[in-house]
Amino acid sequence: MIAALAFYVFAAILIASAVMVVTSRNPVHSVLFLILAFFNAAALFLMAGAEFLALILVIVYVGAVAVLFLFIVMMLDIDFVQLRQGLQRYAPIGAVIGAILFLELLFVFGSWQFAPDVAALRLNAVPPDATLSNTEALGRLVYTDYVLLFQIAGLILLVAMIGAIVLTLRDKPANSKRQDIGVQLARAEAVTLTKVPARTGLDKLGIVRRKLPEPPKPKKVAHEAHGHGHHDHEEGGHH
Repeated sequence: MIAALAFYVFAAILIASAVMVVTSRNPVHSVLFLILAFFNAAALFLMAGAEFLALILVIVYVGAVAVLFLFIVMMLDIDFVQLRQGLQRYAPIGAVIGAILFLELLFVFGSWQFAPDVAALRLNAVPPDATLSNTEALGRLVYTDYVLLFQIAGLILLVAMIGAIVLTLRDKPANSKRQDIGVQLARAEAVTLTKVPARTGLDKLGIVRRKLPEPPKPKKVAHEAHGHGHHDHEEGGHH
């Protein structure tokens, strides 16, 4: 009873958050609802016995992919007015395609029936060796039996990542600076060195020195005047 109630609660929150991802007007809110959907899907995986998939969903998708989406959306300069105009323009076509997909889902679920013994089947994978856990059995299957296919898939993802980087790279020769080591080593002294007059501490503080006026030079006195002055000095001293 508790397991069924938890299943319906997590499933309802997952569906509601998935709807909010599509219908939310703010892209940041859409990414946050996507993270909430991942957490609820991980809870459903745990209830199904697939603990490895639940941890991968939380660690890889929530911890890396969704957070990366959030950073990209926050850094983009999005014009919400233009987005709303595009939504209004393509709304009829989207409504027609959505109605067709909804009819296809009704057709599939209407003709689909559960197997008679589906309630007795275990949801989690049963390893060949009863002592192995689900995670150990999955690791042995991926990294032992299908290790070549796993490596090929990783190589394809690596090529796709390099291709995305090359396609989105925009080289701007006018603004980019490239280093040429040969030119740097062969440069002359006149290019690298510049003579700059030394600045004192007062100059750095912005204090401007003012040149003091030079003292007046003493005037040359004639010999007679000098002698007469000396005589007056002696008379004054005698008095």
